[in-house]
Amino acid sequence: MQIEKNAVVAIDYTLRDTEGEVLDASPEGQPLQYLHGAGNIIPGLENALEGKTAGEDVDVSIPPEEAYGERDDRLQQDVPKSMFEGVDNVEAGMRFQAQTQSGTQVVTVAAVSGDNVTVDANHPLAGQTLNFKVKVSDVREASAEELEHGHVHDGDSDGEAAE
Repeated sequence: MQIEKNAVVAIDYTLRDTEGEVLDASPEGQPLQYLHGAGNIIPGLENALEGKTAGEDVDVSIPPEEAYGERDDRLQQDVPKSMFEGVDNVEAGMRFQAQTQSGTQVVTVAAVSGDNVTVDANHPLAGQTLNFKVKVSDVREASAEELEHGHVHDGDSDGEAAE
C-alpha cells in the first residue's frame, strides 16, 4: 500500500540539523506512527513521504517554511521574574506553559537579567532546515475510529515526535 491521505504510517527516523547533530530519533524498535494527511507531522516530511511504500528509505532536507516556520522576533518578550511564582531558580533553556489570548503556549526562557526574564514562544526548531533519514516500516488503512479522531489508536506511539 502506498502512503496516501488517511493511511496509518509507521516510520523509523533520525532528524539532524545542518551541522549533522542528531536532534531527535525514533526509539529503536518503536517506529513513530501517524495518520497521513491529518497534520500530525510537519508538512515537508508528510509531502516527502506521499506515495512511498513499506521498506522504502527517504532522505529529505526540509526548509523552515515547510517545518516550524521562520523565527519571529515578535514572539520574544520580557516579563517580570515574579510571573514564575513557585520557581526558585529561573534559568535560560527552561520551558513553561503560558496562558495567552490564543490559549496555552509553550515558551522557552531565553535569558534572565536581574528581575527580567526574556521568554521566546518560537518553536525550538523554528528557522532551521531539518534533515530527515526515514525508513518506512509499515503502511496500512486507518480504522474508522482513527479517521474520526484524526490520530492512530493502537498505542504503539505517542505521536509527539517529528510534529
